[in-house]
Amino acid sequence: MQIRVGFEMAYRCPQPTPMLLVLNIHYSRASDLVQPDLLVTDPPVPIGAYRDLFGNWCSRIIAPRGRIVLRTDAVINDSGLPDVVVPTAVQTPVEQLPESTLVYLLGSRYCETDQLSDVAWNRFGAGPTGWARVQAICDFVHRHIEFGYQYARNTKTAWEAYNEGRGVCRDYAHLAIAFCRCLNIPARYCTGYLGDIGMPPPYGTMDFAGWFEAWLGDRWYTFDARNNMPRIGRVLMARGRDACDVALSTAFGPNTLEHFQVRTDEVVPA
Repeated sequence: MQIRVGFEMAYRCPQPTPMLLVLNIHYSRASDLVQPDLLVTDPPVPIGAYRDLFGNWCSRIIAPRGRIVLRTDAVINDSGLPDVVVPTAVQTPVEQLPESTLVYLLGSRYCETDQLSDVAWNRFGAGPTGWARVQAICDFVHRHIEFGYQYARNTKTAWEAYNEGRGVCRDYAHLAIAFCRCLNIPARYCTGYLGDIGMPPPYGTMDFAGWFEAWLGDRWYTFDARNNMPRIGRVLMARGRDACDVALSTAFGPNTLEHFQVRTDEVVPA
């Protein structure tokens, strides 16, 4: 199957403002692109590109004074298969973990392992390990947090989401990530496109999605505490320790987001 993805965002800046952007599809999906995932600005400005420490494609621009629109429009091939489920995947002892995964055992800006460690061990320490443990975490987080865009707050941490019991997809991911790390399971934050392909209506307002990956056995697996079911058409944009590492935009000056629209649709043959 093919999926058309893209977005349009408009910012207003009172002065020329440097910006860092993480808005492109992840390099691991580059070979699947049918229509290139090109970042376009209006008015046109020079765009610098680089790869960050986590391998994400990033862009640098200087937004002019006034209004600037950022957009992409891409078509990507997808297997059409739901997220992989491997109940037999085992938990790897810390001493056997690859060095590249160890950073994802540590606390981070939005995932306070020190504050959540006792909660994690009390709730999940006596239960099964491996895939079943990560799924138990997702089940709990899915039930514990009430979803609502009105509960979104860009400063909300996993500890706060746990105590408030309300949030959006990134809060579900942060809390599940923190619990996994407390229990010695490497976990990393993911952001990208996730439409309603394969889901029954009614459909909500489209947005970028947040989920996570956990290291079990010898590889990373996708988990989604917000939806808590295998989904079709997940298109990764970026990975990091938490949402701080994959912020869509970071502006080095005052700015106002005036418009935000995300598109994720299956391409239906004519």
